[in-house]
Amino acid sequence: MHRRTLMAVSTAAILAGIGLPGVAAEFDGPTTGPTAAEGHSIVVVAGDLKNGGILGVTSGVEEAAETIGWDVRVLDGAGSIQGRTAAIGQAMALKPSGIIINGFDAVEQQAALEGVANAGIPMVAWHSGPKIGCDAPGGIFVNVSTDAMTVSEVAAKWAMEDGGDKVGAVIFTDSTYQIAIDKADRIKETIEAMGGKVLEYVDTPIADTSSRMGPLTLNLVQKYGDSWTHALAINDLYFDFMGPSLAAAGISSGQGPQAGSAGDGSEAAFQRIRTGGYQQITVAEPLNLQGWQLVDELNRAIQGAPCSGYVTSPALVTQDGLAKLGDSNQFDPAIPYREAYSAIWGK
Repeated sequence: MHRRTLMAVSTAAILAGIGLPGVAAEFDGPTTGPTAAEGHSIVVVAGDLKNGGILGVTSGVEEAAETIGWDVRVLDGAGSIQGRTAAIGQAMALKPSGIIINGFDAVEQQAALEGVANAGIPMVAWHSGPKIGCDAPGGIFVNVSTDAMTVSEVAAKWAMEDGGDKVGAVIFTDSTYQIAIDKADRIKETIEAMGGKVLEYVDTPIADTSSRMGPLTLNLVQKYGDSWTHALAINDLYFDFMGPSLAAAGISSGQGPQAGSAGDGSEAAFQRIRTGGYQQITVAEPLNLQGWQLVDELNRAIQGAPCSGYVTSPALVTQDGLAKLGDSNQFDPAIPYREAYSAIWGK
């Protein structure tokens, strides 16, 4: 397959950018809100801790909870509907002050979440559905996320800038999640509107990528050959398993389809991008910051205050951008969000 040249300049600057070490910007989030509610315990119900985005947000929640003075219990849904249902049940049994729904669709767990709402337990979420911000469906106080459509457009535009009118893209998504469907649709629309071609739209569960992506990748290579120039996915996890199958087939990263992810900026993705290892870009979310936001929003919910309305910005992560960051494998904006939230909480 044809070698594609990596974008010379990171266009992250059009979004949040990747903050350079030692260069601080102002925090664009809330500056006022209720002080810390004391003596609370919360539960994080994680959709699948193998997902780097979910794991990154969970780490941020744990860090913020230590600052605000809350106890945290993390329950792993382990990537299955049944596992997530069971985890919600376990969370309710713990009688926490609040629950964080981390990385799965609220519609999928509608009945279980109705039980949480009926029990009067406040809920906040990360990536629980297409509607972001305050008063999300399912009794959720706020759904924390970047603008998923912006993330999708940035990934698609990168492919078009990288490959021009020769782009032949395969898009990987997971119809288990409405937000994943919406993101993939926006990627497809953007590529086609810019004159590129979408060769195939592949629906395969994120939870099954370890077993499915190898055979899928080789089948797509055989089917499309050099016409397959770019692989675009709604999550970095797809590329955890694409590269090894290409390598086993004797296809180098430069020769194979150039890979870009519309979220979420996992540590593994950063490592691949840094080394040129079968992934060229990711559109990363500030996962640790979002973990702090979730704790702040839950503090507001517990005390009957309105949600902050804050929506974080993503960043396009390239090899050039990472070179400026040193050894960091996380998009953690150089803005004083920890200090800002600590001040709100009186900590």
